[in-house]
Order: sequence, then C-alpha cells, then structure tokens
Amino acid sequence: MRDASPQTIYLKDYTPPSFEIEKVSLTFQLFEDGAQVSSRMLISRASSSDESSLRLDGEELELKSLKIDGRELDVHQYTVEPESLTIQAVPDKFELECVTWIKPHENKRLEGLYKSSSMFCTQCEAEGFRRITYYLDRPDVMSVFDTRIEADSAKYPVLLSNGNEVDSGKLEGGRHFVTWHDPHPKPCYLFALVAGDLYCQSDVFERASGRPVALEIFVDHKNADKCDYALDALKRSMKWDEEKYGREYDLDVFMIVAVDDFNMGAMENKGLNIFNSSCVLAKSDATTDNAYLRIEAIVAHEYFHNWSGNRVTCRDWFQLSLKEGFTVYRDSQFSADMNSAGVKRIEDVNLLRTAQFAEDAGPMSHPIRPASYMEISNFYTLTVYEKGAEVVRMLNTLLGDEAFRKGSDLYFERHDGQAVTTEDFVAAMSEVSGRDLVQFKRWYDQGGTPVVKVKSNYDEDKKQYVLTFEQSCPATPGQLKKEPFHIPIEIGLMLADGTQLPLAQADGGGSWVYELRDSMASVVFNDVPSKPIPSLLRGFSAPVRLHYDYSDQELMFLLANDSDSFNRWDAGQNLALRVLQSLVSRYQAGEALTLDPAFVDTYRSLLNDKSLDRAMLGKLLMLPSEAYLVELSETADTEAIYHARQFVRRTLANSLRVELLELYQSTHTSAFSLDLSFDAMSLRALHNFILSLLAAAPNDEFYTLASEQFDTASNMTDSFAALAALVNAENPAAAKDALSRFYARWKDDAQVMEQWFAVQSSSSSFADLSHVKALMGHADFEMTNPNKVRSVIGAFCAQNILGFHDVSGSGYEFLADQIIALDDMNPQIASRLLTPLTRWRKYDAARQSLMQTQLARILAKSNLSKDVQEVLEKSMPTNQ
Repeated sequence: MRDASPQTIYLKDYTPPSFEIEKVSLTFQLFEDGAQVSSRMLISRASSSDESSLRLDGEELELKSLKIDGRELDVHQYTVEPESLTIQAVPDKFELECVTWIKPHENKRLEGLYKSSSMFCTQCEAEGFRRITYYLDRPDVMSVFDTRIEADSAKYPVLLSNGNEVDSGKLEGGRHFVTWHDPHPKPCYLFALVAGDLYCQSDVFERASGRPVALEIFVDHKNADKCDYALDALKRSMKWDEEKYGREYDLDVFMIVAVDDFNMGAMENKGLNIFNSSCVLAKSDATTDNAYLRIEAIVAHEYFHNWSGNRVTCRDWFQLSLKEGFTVYRDSQFSADMNSAGVKRIEDVNLLRTAQFAEDAGPMSHPIRPASYMEISNFYTLTVYEKGAEVVRMLNTLLGDEAFRKGSDLYFERHDGQAVTTEDFVAAMSEVSGRDLVQFKRWYDQGGTPVVKVKSNYDEDKKQYVLTFEQSCPATPGQLKKEPFHIPIEIGLMLADGTQLPLAQADGGGSWVYELRDSMASVVFNDVPSKPIPSLLRGFSAPVRLHYDYSDQELMFLLANDSDSFNRWDAGQNLALRVLQSLVSRYQAGEALTLDPAFVDTYRSLLNDKSLDRAMLGKLLMLPSEAYLVELSETADTEAIYHARQFVRRTLANSLRVELLELYQSTHTSAFSLDLSFDAMSLRALHNFILSLLAAAPNDEFYTLASEQFDTASNMTDSFAALAALVNAENPAAAKDALSRFYARWKDDAQVMEQWFAVQSSSSSFADLSHVKALMGHADFEMTNPNKVRSVIGAFCAQNILGFHDVSGSGYEFLADQIIALDDMNPQIASRLLTPLTRWRKYDAARQSLMQTQLARILAKSNLSKDVQEVLEKSMPTNQ
C-alpha cells in the first residue's frame, strides 16, 4: 500500500505568500551526467507576515550549498525534507544563494528539467520548477528572471530561455554561455530553458505600433521543412489579437521549440513556447488537414496566453480556468474567424457534449474553479478548459461584443503584472456593463451539467405562444444541492413556411437571448400568427442539456429550414440519435434490424441539396459517435451500440451508393490538391467522409477507389483517409497490406507513425487486444514517449469499444497493467489514462465488477503517485 497519505489542498485555506522574491538570477551548468543549478534570489518578508522561517518547495534535488547574504549556512540552520527546504530565522530582507544538482537524463516524468533525445528542455507548469531548484513554487510569487546557461558548444549550440538575449560568449573546455533577461515579473511555472543542436527558421512580424518582432521556431534538423505553417499561423494570431483585443506583443523575440517528449500539447512560457512536436510540425505530404487546424489553434492559444495567462496570471491553481478558459475562448474565436464559425461551433460542442458532459457526470466531476485538489495536474481537464471557455462565451453573449471588449480591456489594464482571481475577471465585466453578475458566478463554483426542460403552449385565439422553462442540476461529488444558474438561452421561432418570426424582444428582430435565472419561469410571445416550431439554445448558447419534445417531423423541418446552422445540425443529430437508440434496443432484444426509408431519404435530400456549403454538408452527414451514444446511455451496451451504428452506416452506404459515388467523384479534383484554404479542406473532408462511409459496405468498387486514392494521393489527408478506410473495411489482408506500405514510406517520421499506431489500435473492426499488445512490442513504440502511449494504449481504451470492453475483462486488466507500469515512470500520463476505468457506473453489473477489480488492484500498488491515487480514491465504489 501507499507509504504516506497525500495532502488535500483547499481553496478556502488560501493565504498570501509570507515572502516575496523580487529578482532571481539562475545559472545552469549542463553536463551529460547532470546539471548544476545556482540561484540567487532577492527575498523579503511580506509586510503582512510574521513568519520567522522560510519554507521553499523542492523535489528530488541534491543540495550542494546554501548561503544567506554571502554566508554559508550551518546544517543546523536549515532542514531538508523530501518535498521542501526550511531555513530557520531568516532576516526581513536578504539574498539567498542556493546550489543544487539534478539529473535531467533520468527524469522520465517530463516535469522540471529533462532530456528529450539529445535536447535539454523544461516543463514547469504546474509544479515542475521545484524539481529544478528550491523555490516558492506558487503562481502568486512573481519575480524578474535572469538566466545564464552554460553547455558544450558542439553538442548544444542553441541555448534559450525567457525574455531577450543580453549576453553570450565562449568558455574554456569547448563550452559557451548565453544570458537571458525577462523584464516582466512572472511566476516560476512560466520559466523555460532549452539547449540543443537545433535548426532555426526565422521571420519578422511588424506590430501595429511599427516595432518589429523577431519570430523564431527551433526544431530538430530533420524537421527543417516543417516550420512554415506554424510561422504563418503565429503571424495571423498576432495580427488578430491586435485587432480583436488590442493586445500587442511585449518582447523583442517570440520563440517556439518543438519537443518530441512532452506530456501536454504546448506550454506558453513567457517568450519561449515549448510545443509537443505533433502540435507544431507540418508539411502537406505528412500532415492532415485536421492536424493543420489543430496546429493553427494551439499556436494561437499559446500566443494569446501572453496576455491572458502571462501578463495577467492566476493567484492560485484553483483559478486555472481564469487563464485557460479565457484563452480557449479566444483561440476558438480566432479559429472561427480564420475558417467557418458554424463548423467550429459544431466541433466545439461535439467535444463538450461527448467528453466534458461525461466528465461532469463522473467521479472526478468538479466546478471550473475546484474547491480542493490533491494533485493539480489532475485538474487540467475539459471542465477547466472547454467548459471554462463556454462560461466566458456566455459572458460575451450576455454583455454583447462591445461591452465584452471593454471588460477585457479593463481587466488587462487593471491587473497587468498581477496574479488574480475569477472574481477580478467577472468584476471587470460587471463594471463596464453595469450588469449584476452575482448569480452568474455560480458557474464557477457549482459543478455538473444543468438540465433545462422546456414545454410550449400556443393559444390560437389569443395568437399567444408560451415557453415554460425548468432548470435543475444533478448532484455531483461534494455538491448535493445546486442553486439556479444564470443561463442565456438564445431563441428563434420558425413558422410553417420556413421563415423566422421577428421577435419583439430581440433588437432588430430575429433571435432573442432569454435569461433563465429561476428554477422555473415562462416567457410569453404575442402576435404569433400560427403555431411556431421553437429553435432553442441557438448556437449552443449555454453548456446545458436541453430537453424539448420535438416530433420527428419538427426535427426534419428544423434540419431543412433552421436559419441557425448549429441548430440545423443538432436537429439532424437528434433524428439520428432516435434511430440509433431504437436499433440498440432491437439488437439487445435479438430482433432484426431495419432502417426506416424516411431516414434514408433525409440523408438523400442532404446529398442532393446544392445550396449547402461543403463544410456544413460534411457535418450534417455524420452520425453521432459511439462515445456520445455511450454518454447518453443509462447502461451502455457497447456491443449493441457498435453493431447498431455499423448497421446504419452500412445501410446508408448501400442505399445511397449512387449519390455517394457521384459526390465522391465531383469532389475528386479538389480533394487531391495541396490547397490549405478552408474551402479546399472542406471538400477533402467531404470526399473522405464518403469513402469512410462506403467502407461500411465494401465491394470491389470501394476497394478500387480506396486503393487508387491510397496510391496516388499527394497529401496526407487523402492518403491517411484511404488507409483508415481500408483498415476499417473488415478485410484484414487489404488492411495489413496498406499498413505495411504506409509504414515503409513514413517510418522515419515520428508524427506520422503516431497516426499509424492510432488508426490500428482504435479500430474495433481491426484490432483486438492481441494486436494492440503486438503494437506495444513494435520497434517504434516507446513507453517513455507520451504521444506513442496515447496513440496505442489511449486510443485502444478510449475508442476501440469492442476490444476494450470485451466481456472477459481482458481490456480492463490490460489498462491496469499499463497504469501500474507508467505510475513509476510518468504519473501524469498514468493518471490521465485512468479515465475509461473510472466510468464503470456506465456499464452492466458484470463489467462494473471487472472494472472495480482493476481499480482496486492499481490502488494496492506500493508507492502509488498522488496523481493516480487521487483519481482512484474518488472513483472507488465507496466514494460514489
């Protein structure tokens, strides 16, 4: 069992730091067997503090020397413990010199300073800096950093840190140094260092003020041809942020470094962003369109953090959504402006309703500002990021664009250089708008997904239409009772002729945002000429589950006529859900599966609708995912869900083959181009969706099309789509041949190999557990590389619903084995892999028992990390 009980940290116990660190000077001497870190800190006791001793955070550090104001401390004057250094009786103001020795080459946790291949790099958020040197490792301690790096000049010609380069030179023994100065006070979680033999691609961006900024991307030399797109995305991000939010960059240089071994997607360290290679490297023959869009969004996200996270940061880690939710909202706005607002909204909501709503309903459910945590890394969640962004979006909806911009301006200006709270953000919005947002702040403190039930009544004599709303929110861990939320619900009323009723409540007619504040309330619409069909929660104006008893005919009407693109898509999803859920029930009852011709005709009409743009058509044709069907199930029958969904796909492929083939051919020319415009991407997406649908009912014609596309594609989007279609077509020989040829061509490209692994392990029709285990034994699989782990283990357990949920429980045992192995190596990744097992309540009694057995087995591991322990303890049956 565990050797000690990790401490739970509570928001209510927050106290300001007892000491302040005005300035930090760091010197890193990097060697192959370790690194010596020397720090000089100007420290003063806070005016409100009477603490006589100074406690600094530190983990896995070897203390070499310790001085105060140049005087070496006696060992009796300080105490070193596994997670801290405490110095007794310090003066009110002093300089502390501390020298530590660390071993980056042995650091498989990828937190603090570590080595990725031959490169030194850092990851300090949330609490990695304490693995570098002793420090007050908390976000409300903000200091000015100077960093000197010394290393072998042949092995590490590039030495980078935060801020601007101020000095460099040669040292004895073939070594050299570079010194960096960051003039902006920052918390230590934003510190970064990189040392390696790297290629640099540079560019220049001219700020609105006319001052140039040097832009630099550093990558392994083999990736020198993969920098162009990220640089272009960065420049577009900088221009957009100046125009949309009035935010100009504040240093002379902005740097990005691509790292192969990285726990997260990217990190916004001040002036030196460190990226997972998969989130920044791109070229047309090796990168899919989806990856391009992801890179664009992540580059923007990390750049936008320069203000929403760096210049204004969080007071404590409970406020994490203050920077992440706001910045996700900003990068979502950016992506919508760069591409298609309607499609972007559908993609965001799809993720939210499938994964974040499941998180809200699971054992790790928490408000976007949690009340407590054991390990902060466990709270880098969809709730904090995606739901946090939805809360900011609701503020924009309630206030309007102009007031929201004024509120963000006030927030940045008032708190520049400060560590603040969500209350400070909402206060700025309230002040500029004059709106009372006290009730709205419940979104920050109450967890769970609110449920809104809506009923309607039309009085033909009075020409009056009434909508009645009732809101509630399920109990979540630690919160049994919820107070009513302040919920903006955008409403449109559609008339039988397909027109939209102008609403007197709306400015200029059209949609109107109704603000639901009470547990139950009604709104009356007068002068309504005939019974309308309500278009509710337009644009998904709030992160809630909305229930209204639409008939199939009403849903088909909205699918054909709704002027709101999101609700048009959502009507189609609801129609498909009804069909799929009915088929699941029939499969469970052992009945023959049949598909209503009217449903097929609905899809035929979409295929024949020339007025639809290609991006929206692609979204309208897609069925709800297996994961979403699981999320909506009271007891998820994964076998029934898989076979019901496959039956619908197969029936559509057979019934609509003529129309599908015609559309496939009509998108053929553009599909094989290298154009990266959104229109071209949309055509390729539609083209490849059709191929994937035809794979559900493969015949000779399908194999001819898929093989031709696989052999002749000039871009990775089409090449990989053909590979995926062949893998999922239930023809093992064809799949293995395509996989072998794809591997032979791309085996030297790490990012492409991650996709090669994932397309196999995630496929229920192709990969069973034995195949996944074989992939783990492949020469290109590395258990120490988070991307490879996610591509094989993560993809199998999260997406391969037949293989993972096999009735034998072998999938559950497999995942437990991997978590136990990873816990000693990289507990952050181990903790995140646990999620599928924590959702045991979703399944039948037999599977519940099997999953609980594996959870208990992991919990029994000795020296269990607090990352994994926290998730386990909240997931066990006794805590449900």
